Amino acid sequence: MTKTYEVRTYGCQMNVHDSERLSGLLETAGYAKAEAGTPDLVVFNTCAVRENADNKLYGNLGHIASVKEQNPGMQIAVGGCLAQKDRDTITKRAPYVDVVFGTHNIGSLPVLLERARIAEESQVEILESLEVFPSTLPTKRDSVFAAWVSISVGCNNTCTFCIVPSLRGKEKDRRPGEILAEIEALVADGVVEVTLLGQNVNSYGVEFGDRQAFGKLLRACGEIEGLERVRFTSPHPKDFTDDVIAAMAETPNVMPQLHMPLQSGSDRVLKAMRRSYRQEKFLGIIDRVRAAMPDAAITTDIIVGFPGETAEDFLQTMEVVRKARFTSAFTFQYSQRPGTPAADLPDQLSKAVVQERYDRLIEVVNEVAWDEARKQEGQVVELLVADHEGKKDGATHRLTGRARDNRLVHFVPGDHAVRPGDMVEVRITYAAPHHLVSDDAPISFRRTPAGDAWESRQGRTEVRSVGLGMPSLGVPAPLPPAEACAI
Repeated sequence: MTKTYEVRTYGCQMNVHDSERLSGLLETAGYAKAEAGTPDLVVFNTCAVRENADNKLYGNLGHIASVKEQNPGMQIAVGGCLAQKDRDTITKRAPYVDVVFGTHNIGSLPVLLERARIAEESQVEILESLEVFPSTLPTKRDSVFAAWVSISVGCNNTCTFCIVPSLRGKEKDRRPGEILAEIEALVADGVVEVTLLGQNVNSYGVEFGDRQAFGKLLRACGEIEGLERVRFTSPHPKDFTDDVIAAMAETPNVMPQLHMPLQSGSDRVLKAMRRSYRQEKFLGIIDRVRAAMPDAAITTDIIVGFPGETAEDFLQTMEVVRKARFTSAFTFQYSQRPGTPAADLPDQLSKAVVQERYDRLIEVVNEVAWDEARKQEGQVVELLVADHEGKKDGATHRLTGRARDNRLVHFVPGDHAVRPGDMVEVRITYAAPHHLVSDDAPISFRRTPAGDAWESRQGRTEVRSVGLGMPSLGVPAPLPPAEACAI
């Protein structure tokens, strides 16, 4: 009988990408995704960034432990950043966990599960450096028409609120040729949109000494036939250069969308965070992006209540939100994360103060986002049709797609047999703070190879493997010249 599995993912896009690899590994090893009933294996892919991440994990583990008692032979595995950090405590606090593995050796999971089964004892394997680049492993993508592509792992920054560098390690860059070969293989498989992924994606090239490598990579993506949309996340303001802005503006399949983490609008707080830019530089980047791409949608990350943040510091953050005109913002209340320098800083703010500021920030973020969204009313936008993104689509008889600037749009398909992965053009009827709506039939409709791929794979599970190698020693072959957890 085929064993079944379930992967529970917490945290950032990097974890989502890792979970796709874990699913691919397990299905290659003979497991099948659990569609109903109790799975034979539950994998927790954890995040150490958010507050009380460990408490949430152990609470979930406690619930699964009672299920395991009733199902002899069931296995539990814990991986990801929290496993990397708490390697010595997970099996002590939860001795029923069969496998603990880290961020650098997700490819070891099937072997560790078999060892645990044979030895009838927990297996803990945490590596301190990358064993194999994630993109060399089999993958089971959630989408057949959109894909993550890792261009680097790790981070060389030392932000005082972030524990990621100590868990993911120093930045390791893939060779440009390997990245482009993976993208070409994905396009041949029906993918029309890729998101380039890195902990600090625009510092790509630091390992082999090319400060313009990321801009060159974007331009090279523009030469791949059949690749319609290119996105990337997340960049860091300190590494965001004008050649990248030019590459975005001049490469038609690079989308007019930018996620640029602010964290704070106060220069004093940014210094305490060890963020090596200041308000003026941040807003200067936004101005240059909009000069080159007037319709660009810009999103951000903001932390409220960093130790020592004053009322004036907070007001400066609110001011930057209004000036930058973000289309949306991921907002976080600062929480003490053991192992980070900020956890030991004086002047930790009370929960009440942080909550009050957070509520005020949300109000302003939503106000600005709605103002920006209203500008889309009456505009014609091209959508890549999504698969099950709209929670109310069934009730409203709408479908959902993503515009080029990544805005979520709910639309009426009319008489067209629209499939996920196809392209439609619609006119925006009205705007809400976090989505747009089109209640008129599409202006145009285009069937795509991505839609064909979605249709052909209904009812089938396919695991793909792209053997493209991990980062290696030496200087990578250059790209063609210029033509070619949250940070």
